[in-house]
Amino acid sequence: MNMIKGGLTALAATGAPYVFSPLTRGRGVIFTLHHVLPPSDDEFQPNRILEVTPEFLRKAIMRIRARGYDIIPIGEVASRLRDPDANRFVVLTFDDGYRDNLERAYPVLKELDCPFTIYVATSMPDGTAELWWRVLETVIANSAQISLKFDDVPLLFHCETAEEKYKTYESVYWWLRARSQDEQRDFIREVAERHGVDMGAMTRRLAMGWDEISVLARDSLVTIGAHTVNHFALGRLEAGRAAAEAGNSADILESYLPERPRHFAYPYGDPVSAGPREFEEARKAGFETAVTTRPGVLFEAHLDHMHALPRISLNGDFQTMYFLDAFLSGIPSLVFNKGRKLNVA
Repeated sequence: MNMIKGGLTALAATGAPYVFSPLTRGRGVIFTLHHVLPPSDDEFQPNRILEVTPEFLRKAIMRIRARGYDIIPIGEVASRLRDPDANRFVVLTFDDGYRDNLERAYPVLKELDCPFTIYVATSMPDGTAELWWRVLETVIANSAQISLKFDDVPLLFHCETAEEKYKTYESVYWWLRARSQDEQRDFIREVAERHGVDMGAMTRRLAMGWDEISVLARDSLVTIGAHTVNHFALGRLEAGRAAAEAGNSADILESYLPERPRHFAYPYGDPVSAGPREFEEARKAGFETAVTTRPGVLFEAHLDHMHALPRISLNGDFQTMYFLDAFLSGIPSLVFNKGRKLNVA
């Protein structure tokens, strides 16, 4: 992450985003966000990348508009891409369904008359979501050392200093990301139980309930999209189970909200978690769009790949207008994608 941040800082300093953006910025950008929270000075914050402050959100919206972009609902993306004379646009999306989206982000978005999308994993308002990355953070934060079994091999991790905590978190996080979804959840349940972490209470504290989601759904600025039931990496599930996760989440949302969701976000959204099989399943499930986390800006060519739309993470490590301008320019995405406009394979 430090290398990426350093590269973006250097890019912004050159002025390249302003010089080359007419050639590289495409037609629009979909930004990914998760939490909107006040800043914290905690020494150990491995999930800080998922957070931006309300003040940054406000400044970002104003900057986007000052750069001449319209901020539009996700449902208008296709029509904008079809119209060669349409203004460039940004879509703001929030994943999972966190309560701070209502309490912290919504007042800013409402005041600025800014449309946005929240993709809800239905286990969040049900209070049954297993936020394994938060459980892992909590356990490490409260431990001087922890013993974990990796493939039946017990390992002892020292977690006395912030540096040791970060090292432990990174090791265990990426090991869990590579596991089957059932193995991942079994592992974190055992860890949570052993360390006294109530996952249900954690979810109920962090996630919106159905009543709160319904409040947002009544606002014309808000689009509620689907994000599976259990926040599984669909690419790591067998086909039938992956399809059910997507379809069932739409069914559940429809039962609580005025209409069936027409838009979808793949959990994690990287190429392992969402590939051509998942893109086709999202199409067959009837979604009009589906978004990944593959970095990229939008071009007219994406009209043929509306279930594999790229997004750019607007996250806690990049809360400056320099980074925002770099992202809008499309240059970092073009570099990441090795000059390709599309990354859908």
